Amino acid sequence: MDSADLQVLRTAIVWLEAGHRVMLVTVAATWGSAPRPPGAWALIRDDGAFTGSVSGGCIEDDLVQRVRDGSLMNDRPLDVVTYGVTREESARFGLPCGGTLRLILESAPDLQQMKQLLQRIQSGQITARTLDLASGHVTLDDATGKDTLSWNGQQLTSIHGPQLRLLIIGAGQISDYLSTMAQALDYAVTVCDPREEYRAAWQVSGTRLITEMPDDAVRALNADARTAIVALTHDPKLDDMALLEALKSPAFYVGALGSRANTAKRKERLRQYFDLSPEELDRLHGPVGLPIGSRTPAEIAVSILAEMTAVRHGVTINNAGYKPTTINEESCSLP
Repeated sequence: MDSADLQVLRTAIVWLEAGHRVMLVTVAATWGSAPRPPGAWALIRDDGAFTGSVSGGCIEDDLVQRVRDGSLMNDRPLDVVTYGVTREESARFGLPCGGTLRLILESAPDLQQMKQLLQRIQSGQITARTLDLASGHVTLDDATGKDTLSWNGQQLTSIHGPQLRLLIIGAGQISDYLSTMAQALDYAVTVCDPREEYRAAWQVSGTRLITEMPDDAVRALNADARTAIVALTHDPKLDDMALLEALKSPAFYVGALGSRANTAKRKERLRQYFDLSPEELDRLHGPVGLPIGSRTPAEIAVSILAEMTAVRHGVTINNAGYKPTTINEESCSLP
């Protein structure tokens, strides 16, 4: 569950506790290009206030107007509406390339169940919320990181879970930018650095700073398929300790700072001294990040997050045509 939809859930609880009627809007399915993915939430209050999004804004405007004029949020607890069936309607509502959205409108979400869902998310439980259109009945059940949204025309099951997690090894300048940007992309960020001189200067709010040795930190993290681990100290004594545990974990992304030559040396060390398999070594993203010509710490952080995002969404980036400008091959900061 991303931060936008989590904010919708929290706002729903506040508005319902204040005595307002609210309509919860869920993207059930999309065809063609669509601004928001299936499962995205928006919330409309009885006076027209809203939060969240299911499109670029035009559909929300239409829904708000229909709530205000009484054509929505009526006696029916559920509605299914479709936007963008015709080219003219797609253009009217700003849907690109003939996109179509099917939305489910819940006019009376249950306050206690909203609270229960939030409690489950905050405790780290991945939850399947199933809505039956015939009865309006909603159930909350345990789910796994492999479960995905499903919609068969009669039931909508959406998956809600804890934040993505990012463990950064090293509290240096690149880590400063990376942790700040990662929080904007809904990552819960932990920074590990046993070096006192680096920890003393760490000031990024919203992050958790720990002092364990990197291998202990990775084991304690209990990484799962929503976890990324990035080693940024450029000190083999620290980075290698983290990598030997991270590459054996289910983490969806494992990366390490270093040049191509240093990455090759690192892989050979991990193979020779730590007995990592070729398959495990192939999981290492190094040099870390997409090759976008990064030179500054902020640019390197952008390249790392771009690659993490591509990997998380299963997008393959073909860099065969990339030709860097003059770059020192032994540079520790350029992919």
